[in-house]
Amino acid sequence: MLGKNDFYSMKKNGEAISMVTVYDSAFARMAEAAKIDMLLVGDSAANTMLGMDRTAGISMEAMCLFTSAVKRGAPNSYIVSDMPYGSDTEPELALQNATKLLEAGAHAVKIEGLPLKSLEALREKKIEIVGHLGLLPQTAKSFKQVGKNEEEAEKIIEQAKILDSLEPCAVVLEHIPDTLGEKVSRAINAPTIGIGAGRQTDGQVLVMHDILLMHPFKLPPFAKNFANFWEAGVNAFRDYKNWVCEK
Repeated sequence: MLGKNDFYSMKKNGEAISMVTVYDSAFARMAEAAKIDMLLVGDSAANTMLGMDRTAGISMEAMCLFTSAVKRGAPNSYIVSDMPYGSDTEPELALQNATKLLEAGAHAVKIEGLPLKSLEALREKKIEIVGHLGLLPQTAKSFKQVGKNEEEAEKIIEQAKILDSLEPCAVVLEHIPDTLGEKVSRAINAPTIGIGAGRQTDGQVLVMHDILLMHPFKLPPFAKNFANFWEAGVNAFRDYKNWVCEK
């Protein structure tokens, strides 16, 4: 299994890091078989698995349940679990909730934004962290690209440098200009994982349901699909129904 030092070495050697969201044992098993470098149990499960409008709706209990399922399906993969909205507002609360995710099978936890005291508390306890800057879905009022003006861009770069001082496993950069993704990647030692942040980041992450096109909805501007599970699944269910009706 790959680990933090491997991800840093991959950045140093110019090797791209692959990350994908997974939420259950079946698809985690597929991702492990494909040798994906990092599996993210994303709070996007709120949308993709539970049908909620926002990621902020998912509970800590649900995140632990999804994490344990992924661990069972991919026991030899590096698993990162999202800290759900409101779970890291205070250092002690962050420690309690991060510990729950580690016990469920995660190797690191991902936190949106820069709740510095909570992040420092986790690192003091040797808990591995993954940062998340740029667009922050848990709290965003708009899902438009961020970091387009100089003030926003400088803030993101400074936040990334602060995160870098905590030696995170990686820093996810979401929906920012390509040029800013490249600047952040050059400014810090930690690997950067882009989702709509250009190809010059050290790796990429996408939502599993977009990669496999498991829905009929329009993809985000930065997403890409590599299969059409929606069409295949609808056809399979239709064929099944026809088979049942053939009497």
